[in-house]
Amino acid sequence: MKHTFYLTMTLIAFWLLLSGHYTPFVLCCGFFSILITVYIALRMDVVDEEAQPIHLTANTLLYWLWLTKEVILANIAVCRRIWSPHLDISPTVICVDASQKTPLGIMLYANSITVTPGTVCINVEGNKLEVHALTWSGAQDLLSGEMDRRVSQLEV
Repeated sequence: MKHTFYLTMTLIAFWLLLSGHYTPFVLCCGFFSILITVYIALRMDVVDEEAQPIHLTANTLLYWLWLTKEVILANIAVCRRIWSPHLDISPTVICVDASQKTPLGIMLYANSITVTPGTVCINVEGNKLEVHALTWSGAQDLLSGEMDRRVSQLEV
């Protein structure tokens, strides 16, 4: 029931944000279109914890802010290495343990690694992630476990 409510509220907010028209007729049309959409989603049995990960919403904003900062810092580090006359890279492949308990958490961790410049998750088997890092310092940052810890906090 809470996932249905969350889906409905999200669709209402999204519709109001994109519509820009608030006359009674348009609001009624929007309301009925949202009801039909929610009804179809319920009939398709796609309204569940996987489709609406409500449990992730509490810390998600803080995580995105932290990840944005890390992406910016990694971009700067990669640009410095590219523009440096001495190509200061040390390509490394490491294996990182994911402490996440759900496939969604492991996927989020692997994608967070990949979106950060200088690192790419090249294989996932169970809770083992194989990661290619442009430099040894980038690999050490992953091995420190900060990103793993932050992604695990989202699952709580």
